[in-house]
Amino acid sequence: MNDSTAFPQVFAPGLLNGQVALVTGGGTGIGLGISELLAELGAHVVIASRKPQHLNAALAAITARGHRASVVPLDVRDPEQVKAVVDGVASAHGRIDLLVNNAAGNFYAPSATLSPNAWKAVVEIDLYGTFYCSQAVYPIMARQGGGRIVSTSMTLHYRGWPLMAHATAAKAGVDALTRTLAVEWAPQRIRVNAIAPGPIPTDGVRKAFTPPADSGVPDVFAAAEEKMAEYARKGIPLGRWGTPRDIANMVAFLASPAGDWITGGIFVVDGGEWLAKTQP
Repeated sequence: MNDSTAFPQVFAPGLLNGQVALVTGGGTGIGLGISELLAELGAHVVIASRKPQHLNAALAAITARGHRASVVPLDVRDPEQVKAVVDGVASAHGRIDLLVNNAAGNFYAPSATLSPNAWKAVVEIDLYGTFYCSQAVYPIMARQGGGRIVSTSMTLHYRGWPLMAHATAAKAGVDALTRTLAVEWAPQRIRVNAIAPGPIPTDGVRKAFTPPADSGVPDVFAAAEEKMAEYARKGIPLGRWGTPRDIANMVAFLASPAGDWITGGIFVVDGGEWLAKTQP
């Protein structure tokens, strides 16, 4: 859980008062950071996750601070379940102003031996899930005169990343989907954007992105603090690891009136890391 007192207050209190936000994968890591900030700014946040233990812990912590939130179990790979959950949220709260497509499933695996099920699992969560949720909120947002969709992408597919064919392919699809829906749904005043986070060493990321010892891929998410600090100094131009709040700030910006004329954008928030990796 993030301590909100550790971050500067950069948005006006009550900025999102009256809004309803649905955050998939919102119980841990980046998704939890997004859920926390949206709730702090006055939105009623509906946190969706496949794992009840994540939902219960997130809900307890957010509501303990006096913020509004609720939870719902959701597997974004199931389009019928997605539609039922989205319709239920809209029925309970009267609207959905913001959808954050944050649910993801990633891990290192050699492309030559990647199983069909492993490929399918990641692509279905990352890409299919993003589409199913976006499609489900479309009629609701269209009826209410607009809304915002923000999806989580990544930067690894900009340069290629060994052992991540499934995730890079899925996230490249998220980028393409974002741009297409932005143009197609602009007449309904639905703004569609994506955020490509850089390295943010949450517990989940450390576990998912720790490559096999014999893979030859650098373990930049190693638990040793000294090694992590050294990578940040050398590999990230701004000299530090990212935090969930860094990504949440961009979501809040796009959800605010400041994002009224922004759609179809893929916003890289990574301290300049992906640019540094392209240098000789």
